[in-house]
Amino acid sequence: MGRVTIRDVAAQAGVSLATVDRVLNGRKGVSETTIGRVNKAIEQLDFRRDVFAASLATSREYRFEFVLPDVAHNTFMTNLSQQVQAASKRLVDQRIHVTETHYRELDGADLCHVLDGIVPEETMGVAVVAIDTPAVREAIDSLVERGVGVVTLVSDITPSRRLDCIGINNVAAGRVAASLIGRFVAGRRGSVAQIVGSLMLNDHVARRLGFAQTMLCDFPGLTLLPVLEGRDDSRVTAPLVGELLDRHPDLVGIYSMGAGNRGIIDALEDRGRQRDVVVIAHELTVHSRRALISGTFDAVIHQEAADEVENAVQTLKAFSDGCVGFVPPRVRIDIFVRDNLP
Repeated sequence: MGRVTIRDVAAQAGVSLATVDRVLNGRKGVSETTIGRVNKAIEQLDFRRDVFAASLATSREYRFEFVLPDVAHNTFMTNLSQQVQAASKRLVDQRIHVTETHYRELDGADLCHVLDGIVPEETMGVAVVAIDTPAVREAIDSLVERGVGVVTLVSDITPSRRLDCIGINNVAAGRVAASLIGRFVAGRRGSVAQIVGSLMLNDHVARRLGFAQTMLCDFPGLTLLPVLEGRDDSRVTAPLVGELLDRHPDLVGIYSMGAGNRGIIDALEDRGRQRDVVVIAHELTVHSRRALISGTFDAVIHQEAADEVENAVQTLKAFSDGCVGFVPPRVRIDIFVRDNLP
């Protein structure tokens, strides 16, 4: 079946196109019974509204800001920035203006400064890669109170008044990583290292939780080492992993929950341990791809940055249009080994 349209919903519910439009936009003049029929048809048909289509029929313009960490050494964030720039060029003909602002990496005070400087009269919605601190939460809630729609991107902040978090289910991703390491280790006993970028990043904390849950439940023969912070920086992860390998000759697995994978690769290959230590990392980049091909990494858990940017814009536009109950598509968890690389 092709893409479900508003006409399909109207036909299924036995109402007019205008009635479906009123229900989708939360406007008055529709009975509760009819609203129920329309919503039932939407659920049965798995209808997903194209929130971009309406902007072509109106002169309204939309202005959205992406707030990202300024990290030249983080390949995934660099790719995310490139996807924002591509969306900016692609959407301008639809009167959707996407701009980008940066804050210092892992600097909550600088992120608050950036968020506090956003002017509601100039910006209708914000997508932010969040740092999970009370001050950042307050800055996000302040924007919402001033009428700006906010979504968190990749890494969430809780609790807050943001519309949604656009990203993968990170607890599930951590569980997947544990299952992969446990199976790849194939019954060997030993220790497993956990490397996060920072425990101020909600996505890394969630991955750590899921990883520990599955590892402790399903693989009791493996010992989890204390979590290490690599600051998403290869210059930090390289000596960290080197010391791990020197201090723990029984090391059989590494779960890298953030960036800095080049440092992990270098440390393993410098010591000739790339074949006997199972490594699960995040994000398919040129570096993790090379590590998969060579056998230094065993699997990579990936999230598609282009989908996340698209979903963020859809959510912010739906908010700006007053669409009640809009739910963006979920970002799937992809698992790559060297045999299924795209």
